[in-house]
Amino acid sequence: MSKKIAGPEIERLVQLLARLPGLGPRSARKAALALLKRREDLLVPLSEALGVAVRTIVECPTCGSLDTVSPCTICRDDRRDRSTIVVVEEMGDLWALERAAVINAPYHVLGGHLSPLDDIGPDRLNLAKLIERAAAGEVKEVILALNATVEGQSTAHYLTEQLAPTGVVVSRLAQGVPIGGELDYLDEGTLAAAIKARKRI
Repeated sequence: MSKKIAGPEIERLVQLLARLPGLGPRSARKAALALLKRREDLLVPLSEALGVAVRTIVECPTCGSLDTVSPCTICRDDRRDRSTIVVVEEMGDLWALERAAVINAPYHVLGGHLSPLDDIGPDRLNLAKLIERAAAGEVKEVILALNATVEGQSTAHYLTEQLAPTGVVVSRLAQGVPIGGELDYLDEGTLAAAIKARKRI
């Protein structure tokens, strides 16, 4: 049985940090120590920023993204192409597409993907609002920008079926060989996707 080596407040800080993605117990301890060593220039500003986030950040009723205004900044942007909706699993995916600046359309954040093993069914995702938005008449295309995982593929298949009655065009991100990728280093699934998605030149 391990001995207590710090007060309950520090132990709680470590336990909470360990819940973050990518942080195990050891990384959480290192992060906690870094915060505690730099109380004035790191821990205090971080705790203040977290307090502000708790009080001000809300979920957009239109697309499901997170922002301090409702509807969110992207949904309010009149320069976006309203004939298209880009569907993503999580906010991190939305931020990645925005950083790349490859499309100027509004988004729809599902809040995850279908996963029967984790008891995540359609009722746990932000799907009803997407169908409603697609059926409203202004939308012509829905781009499924979902992860190339088994769960992402299943979610894309389910969404394609659900969106069929709306009459909108449903498309997906291209999959296959990345730019600069060498065939010898690619896995079989990526190569199979590249062959299936081949184009005439």
